[in-house]
Amino acid sequence: MYKAYCRAFQRAFKIVSTMMPYRKPELLQGKNSLSRLPARILQDQVTNVLLVTDKGLMSTGFVDTLIEQLHAANIQVTLYDETVPNPTIDNIEAARARYDAHQCQGIIAFGGGSPMDCAKGVAALIARPKATIPQLKGVMKVRKQMPPFYAIPTTSGTGSEATVAAVVSNSETHEKYAIMDPVLIPHVAVLDPLLTVKLPPFVTATTGMDALTHAVEAYIGRSNTNETIVASKEAVVLIFKHLYETYQHPDNIYARGQMQKAAYLAGVAFTRAFVGNVHAIAHTLGGYYQIPHGLANAVLLPYVLEFYGDTVHQPLAELAALVNIGDDHDSDEVRAIKFIAAIKQLNADMHIPDKLEGIQNRDIPEMVKRALAEANPLYPVPKIMNESEMHYIYQSVKAEP
Repeated sequence: MYKAYCRAFQRAFKIVSTMMPYRKPELLQGKNSLSRLPARILQDQVTNVLLVTDKGLMSTGFVDTLIEQLHAANIQVTLYDETVPNPTIDNIEAARARYDAHQCQGIIAFGGGSPMDCAKGVAALIARPKATIPQLKGVMKVRKQMPPFYAIPTTSGTGSEATVAAVVSNSETHEKYAIMDPVLIPHVAVLDPLLTVKLPPFVTATTGMDALTHAVEAYIGRSNTNETIVASKEAVVLIFKHLYETYQHPDNIYARGQMQKAAYLAGVAFTRAFVGNVHAIAHTLGGYYQIPHGLANAVLLPYVLEFYGDTVHQPLAELAALVNIGDDHDSDEVRAIKFIAAIKQLNADMHIPDKLEGIQNRDIPEMVKRALAEANPLYPVPKIMNESEMHYIYQSVKAEP
């Protein structure tokens, strides 16, 4: 009965989602496209912005360069650079306080998924000034328009520049959850490949696998549209073609640009078709152990795909054919198995482990409950998990002490 309820909810939500006002961000793309942002901000008659980033990005010099360009355009900048990995409610509230204190008119998110999530959380609170972050948890709780929002991704993974979601951590309860609302899609996104060149190879690898997880989970789910199918397929092709190249040759600007495109397309796909159990589990691991989201997804993806079994053989075989894995005479099952093997090999080639350190048995029962609560009934997964099945996945990815 419960699975029937989940499927009925998902069918109803798919119908409703087709009427939601999804927008696509305006894209500034290509080498040095960041320099075009100040003029674009002025088009919105915005002259005072909150810039949300982190200490790691500050050390690259990219943020200072942007601030200089903004000042040259007579745009005032209030900096918040204290975002932590898996940003917390405290992060969001502190950044929001600076926005209010300096009477900012718009928000720039500069960085990977953490600054993006933090900045979106700020935007949600500005749109709903009487609400708290926990009150905005879930779907369609914001509803009111956020201020002009400019996203500058520095990794090719989260796709947050195209998505409805902000993922927040509660440092006291170890809970990690999403605020999801179409109003949180950025108004403008800057895809400048030069911003990703200084990424450490392991971050390039794991964020790229995050993008692959977005594309695959969207494609195998049950809420696809024609648009999400096309976006997922193109993202998978680009990732298989260019991710390992960017890992091996960080200075390949063309490959970097193609990975940015892939991450954006995967974001477009999953923000409409949703993700699945990989993400539900990964969020708990981030909440409890601060395991980077891309790393968790990379490790989890082949385990969850294998668990799905014959429910995903056809779609995975279709993706395998796109990237020339397997032979035309292979059955869907054989080709799907080869596709999963290719994911494992890509992980191995980029020195991503096949197990996750630090998972404690005492935490698994609560993580199982939280992962199931996130996934069901919302995520239109190929196969709905129960507690014992979810528990099996946690045990499968847990490294031996």
